[in-house]
Amino acid sequence: MKKLIYIIVASLVMYSCEQKQATEQNKTKEVSSTEEFPFFIPSEKPNRPLSKAVKRNYDAYEHIRPEASELYTQFKYTKLKGFDYNDGDGTITRRDPSKVIFENGKYYVWYTHRKSPVKPVGMSRAKEATDVIPSADWDLSDIFYATSEDGFTWEEQGVAVPRPPKPQPGWRSVTTTDILKFKGKYYLYFQAFMEASGLRGDFCPVSVAWADSPDGPWHHTGKIVIPNGPEGSWDQYSIHDPYPLVHDGRIYLYYKGDFDKRPEFKPSKIRMQGLAIAEDPLGPFTKHPLNPVINSGHETTLFPFKEGVAAIVQRDGQEHNTIQYAKDWVNFDIASITEMLPVAAGPFVPDAFTNTKDGRGITWGISHVINAGGNWRHTILVRFDCDLSQDVDDQKMKDHYMNYRPEFLYKHGLNAKQKARIKKQTDELKKQ
Repeated sequence: MKKLIYIIVASLVMYSCEQKQATEQNKTKEVSSTEEFPFFIPSEKPNRPLSKAVKRNYDAYEHIRPEASELYTQFKYTKLKGFDYNDGDGTITRRDPSKVIFENGKYYVWYTHRKSPVKPVGMSRAKEATDVIPSADWDLSDIFYATSEDGFTWEEQGVAVPRPPKPQPGWRSVTTTDILKFKGKYYLYFQAFMEASGLRGDFCPVSVAWADSPDGPWHHTGKIVIPNGPEGSWDQYSIHDPYPLVHDGRIYLYYKGDFDKRPEFKPSKIRMQGLAIAEDPLGPFTKHPLNPVINSGHETTLFPFKEGVAAIVQRDGQEHNTIQYAKDWVNFDIASITEMLPVAAGPFVPDAFTNTKDGRGITWGISHVINAGGNWRHTILVRFDCDLSQDVDDQKMKDHYMNYRPEFLYKHGLNAKQKARIKKQTDELKKQ
């Protein structure tokens, strides 16, 4: 009997405590719902009603402050020394740099190089292109490389992969290359054009060359390693910007596709990024079943970060101007939103090929500018610096915005058609 009484009393006490705790929690909820949001923002999501936007601050991002995130940065740009562009007349272009690597006591970078007697006629006039007249900035190009002692002054070493003879893939142009080091050998993946850009669009697959040294000689396989997709698929025409990294002992090669071209939308193409995986650098590559894995971005720029991979997603798409992260290397989330992201960036990624499980991030690289000197066909290479690194904490790289000079803004003014439309609207208002 005493045991039964003890059990009943204990149960009543426990029930009373639970009721008291529930009452206190309800009081807290009531108080929280009537209080103003605090001046000092809680580091963890507070137990109170929150708007969808504030909830997203806690649920979607690593930190509530951009500057506290390792995957947030601004970008600084520096003019490179050592490259001649023939006074910017459009006859020499250097663009679409590879990742930068450090070998033999110096930095290496590979890139699209064109030197033609005249500047490109433009993709809309591609039928006027010949064997010496390029249609686009990257038409009739070869892959060159340069080396540097400090990353600021470069010495061009000449051609690495020339255009092969017709009809091999790339006979028209070899462009937009990137570098892989795998089991002691080096591989350059590139877009292999077999027609002038603009005849049907920007159609091409991916081919590859290999060498025992970053200085070559390079052996063009003459084979397509990443083929275009079947008819009706998102990558049936364009396999651009091949970008290899090593993960789980395999080659993870990211690439961009252009698709859904419709005349009612300008720019009329959607650009997304896919993934192909191989055990061997020469293939076969298997495209991931979830492709495309990134829904935005004009070029591919990725780097191992912690256990996953980060991507700089600039230009084009709903999520342009973002830095994204995929812990599983496939499913990307927005890590930060920033501005002035490098175009066609080739970062220095020391652990790109080490099969790391703790990627350290990046602090600099090479990108291109396509309207240098006011001529869009005149494309140059520049250096960018940033803080997307676990090993650096440069708060000067973490500013929230850039202050633009009025002259920069005025350059992006109204065109004649827009001015006429506005004048017409004003004139109609005056008549009312």
